[in-house]
Amino acid sequence: MAKNQFRMLRSALAGVEAVEAATHHSFSRHTHEQFGIGLVSSGAQRSLSGRGMVEAAAGDIITVNPNEVHDGAPIGHGRSWRILYVDPEIVTHLSREIGGGAGRQEIPHPVIRNGAIAARFEMLFDAMTEAEAVDGLLLEELLLQLVADVMREDGDREERPPVPASIRAARALIDDDPLAAVSLADLARESGLSRFQVLRGFAKATGLTPHAYLLQARIHRARRLIARGTPLAEAAFASGFADQSHMTRVFVRKYGLSPRLYAGAFL
Repeated sequence: MAKNQFRMLRSALAGVEAVEAATHHSFSRHTHEQFGIGLVSSGAQRSLSGRGMVEAAAGDIITVNPNEVHDGAPIGHGRSWRILYVDPEIVTHLSREIGGGAGRQEIPHPVIRNGAIAARFEMLFDAMTEAEAVDGLLLEELLLQLVADVMREDGDREERPPVPASIRAARALIDDDPLAAVSLADLARESGLSRFQVLRGFAKATGLTPHAYLLQARIHRARRLIARGTPLAEAAFASGFADQSHMTRVFVRKYGLSPRLYAGAFL
């Protein structure tokens, strides 16, 4: 695959998206609504994670939890990876099975260096994106084993500090209606803080400024609409963007591929 290329592949399982990437691109801070489990194929990258800055190189498993703020920049000339984005409901259900009803809510490690897990990931990715029909039992087995692999890694994840109630109130104002125009004054009034306090506190608690958080909420909405077959212009309007071009710029900046390429995987 050429450099700076992203491919959205058709997936054999509903609720699982498959992406291949080879790029020099540096991603700004963003989130995904799904769990991400991937494998670096070549090169290396440095990224922010829920455990601070981490580095991953060829052969490493990389992970991200839903709504976990992260970014990513190449180390050297670029890197390539393959990744599966899995709906939270699927991982939560599997995790409960694995943990006897009390499974983990998050993948504990953003980078996992384990050749056996990497090999199982490649088997699952290949089976998930195979052009020919694949045995459903095989897919179930491979996905369940991979989730068990990444959830059961030794060591506990450090607890994140709780989000203050004032910032939760400001965040909820955006979450409840991401299409609405909102100002710092609105967030300050909702949180009981000054505009400066809410700006600083929001960024510290969420990893994103209020404006970046709002754009992320809107692009998540657009992604869901596109996956359901909504025309791109309609998805842009229904997600609060000025037009399709604005949505496309944000989509590419966040995810590396265009909305049109993303939509093509669901045809």
